[in-house]
Amino acid sequence: MLRKSEWLVLLAVTLALVGCGNKESADHRRAPDGAENAKIVFLELGSTTCIPCKKMQPIMKSIEERYAGQVKVVFHDVMKDRAVSQQYGIKLIPTQIFLDQTGKEVMRHEGFFPEEQIDDFLRKQGLNPKS
Repeated sequence: MLRKSEWLVLLAVTLALVGCGNKESADHRRAPDGAENAKIVFLELGSTTCIPCKKMQPIMKSIEERYAGQVKVVFHDVMKDRAVSQQYGIKLIPTQIFLDQTGKEVMRHEGFFPEEQIDDFLRKQGLNPKS
């Protein structure tokens, strides 16, 4: 049986390994399927059980509706699909990653992300919400 200090070391090593993604390859991913016409892909990497992740759900829905045709929102539950957390070098959840049309990461945010701040970012990318 592992002691508390051993668990903490194991956790720290695991998190370090997950966060050691190759930045160069991360910038050259292709956009997710179904996002061909979107100018921005909004990846939400979280879980259906964490509280800040749950608070992001209505924001993701609102962004997808208000920026229809411009933004594609994709949610990944990293607790069910751990490979995606390794693919994107996730250190904590929720994490929001914004990709351009080529799949290049243009912005990353960790933690709860207020809708107003997402709007500010999207407007700086030249997108306009529908009234």
